[in-house]
Amino acid sequence: MKFDIITIFPNIFSGFLSESLLSKAIRKKLITVKIHYLRDWTEDKHQTVDGKPYGGGPGLVFKVEPIFKAVTALKSKVKSNKSKVILFSPRGKKFNNELAKKWSKLDQLIFICGRYEGVDERVAKYVADEVISIGDYVLNGGEVAAMAVIESVSRQLPNFMHDADSASKDDHAQYTKPEVFGIKGNVLRGKGKKQKTKILRVPKVLLSGNHKKIDEWRKGNSN
Repeated sequence: MKFDIITIFPNIFSGFLSESLLSKAIRKKLITVKIHYLRDWTEDKHQTVDGKPYGGGPGLVFKVEPIFKAVTALKSKVKSNKSKVILFSPRGKKFNNELAKKWSKLDQLIFICGRYEGVDERVAKYVADEVISIGDYVLNGGEVAAMAVIESVSRQLPNFMHDADSASKDDHAQYTKPEVFGIKGNVLRGKGKKQKTKILRVPKVLLSGNHKKIDEWRKGNSN
């Protein structure tokens, strides 16, 4: 699986890609992640990637020309039809786990990370295959969104997770040792400063050994 990221801030990804499971997957060549500096596809001496919006308004908008050139060059390096170009935008379709599973079957994902006031709409209409949002909020750019999608898609790949079931399981409430935990103070949610010691216990069903009941409890305590 190859991820190609188009950005004007390539160093943002350094720590993210050098830690934990992603780093291991890269070393094992399960995934390849390449960061591409958008300004490398400009021709003027100032390496201009943005301009003032037509019709007026604040800020700057990413130009279509360098993005088109970057995407064209990156797509040509992967001889496969199983490739998608993704533009991140607050106006895009909401990303979810079903998309992550679907995209994990591809050979290449190209991410366009916008900044400032956005990206020329011709990129969304004619260059990107899909316009994606990772939530109902606005980020400074697409880089954080790209990180979230890379991690979510990579989890679906064979041999990425030590336990394959971890990639597909439902997200339910979890407990571990100690079985009983006593706490005193004002840190408990909704409690006053003068509270007595609160005893926090693991639900008895999880200690029962009855796997049918445990499964039922987990289904009732999942998202």
